[in-house]
Amino acid sequence: MSVKADLRGGAAHGVAMAGPSKPSDRASIRRTNLGLVLRLLRDSGPRSRARIASDTGLPRPTITGLISELVELGLVREGASERDGSVGRPSQAVEIDGRTICGIGLEINVDYLAVVALNLRGDVTFTRRIAVDVRSAGSEAVLDSAATLIREAAAAVQAVGARVVGAALAAPGNVDITTGRVAFASNIDWRDVAAVDGLRRRLGREAPPLRLENDAKLGAIAEYLVASASDIHDLIYITGETGVGGGIISGGQLMRGARGFAGEIGHMPLAPGGRPCACGRVGCWETMVGLGALLRHAAPDHDDPVHDPSLDVESRLADLRRRADDGDPRILEALALIADDLALGVALLVDVLNPRAVVLGGYFAVFADYLLPSVREGVARRVMAPDCGGCEVLPSTLGFTAPARGGAYLALDSVYQDPSATA
Repeated sequence: MSVKADLRGGAAHGVAMAGPSKPSDRASIRRTNLGLVLRLLRDSGPRSRARIASDTGLPRPTITGLISELVELGLVREGASERDGSVGRPSQAVEIDGRTICGIGLEINVDYLAVVALNLRGDVTFTRRIAVDVRSAGSEAVLDSAATLIREAAAAVQAVGARVVGAALAAPGNVDITTGRVAFASNIDWRDVAAVDGLRRRLGREAPPLRLENDAKLGAIAEYLVASASDIHDLIYITGETGVGGGIISGGQLMRGARGFAGEIGHMPLAPGGRPCACGRVGCWETMVGLGALLRHAAPDHDDPVHDPSLDVESRLADLRRRADDGDPRILEALALIADDLALGVALLVDVLNPRAVVLGGYFAVFADYLLPSVREGVARRVMAPDCGGCEVLPSTLGFTAPARGGAYLALDSVYQDPSATA
């Protein structure tokens, strides 16, 4: 299987809890082979049965049986014709279907909640974001709102004749994926919050299977599914929100670290004696380049509407973007300062991890044309390796939707682990 298939079968698989199958268990072998075929079609696109047999190494009769079962489950369908060689009759290609299977991803951020439902093809079935001052609201009220959004998404999925197979919560900070608890998220002031149990209790018997993961890691998964099409399998995703987190993909695998805390890049102490950080330290990178830093530099008047957390974050950024486009010198000066500080941290990450790409998400993507030239120049100037070690600095194409989309992909992972369970 390709590196791409490794992660996309579980960017997901890096955090999947499915145990190993026993070679002597025919049902387990069949489940494994069904998942193998399904992942191949998702990762490499439509192909004929002959090509699937060649790519997987499975006998042609076995592939025929597996495809028939996947068609019956509604997970694949016959697509356009393709010719397997220069001669011979064209055969119908098999492609991912799964329009009736959806996963839900929900992100909790400092000043909003966002939900998205994706079907197995990656099509958006439902999406919504609401402005919430999460820190002030408190965890109980936030989980109330999160449960309401999940219910809305599930209802929208059911309205189009599909069903939800799972939901995943994207939360900032240190999370424990085994217990479903947010251990510590400084920017929203959550400590030891039983997020998954809280949602399950609120949703009751209607609750789909629920999982929890760090928001930056899920954002990295979503971004990787885009970048891997360009043969990029080593990348760092940087959130670009109030908190600055990182998701790291290395060799096509999500890097979690010994206890799952890899990626806390926002708390690199890059400005000794600098501004206090919500984590309790001073001079953290996120105090220099996080959304709070942009607002502080660009709009020092705290009565400015762009500081109002009850307003949607993208509408506030659109306001700042308009001012930048109009040549507001304060905004332009703020973006220049952010770009220089952003280059400093990115260069350190490139030196340590040597990624093929650094993807800038969140508000960094909104101002990409203002930030990228200076960031790229600053990174090139600071990185030790020639030609930045082959690294490109790229804007996110998913923006603020990346963590929630990554959550939806994680929720759908159960289908790839055991396609027969969708029956």
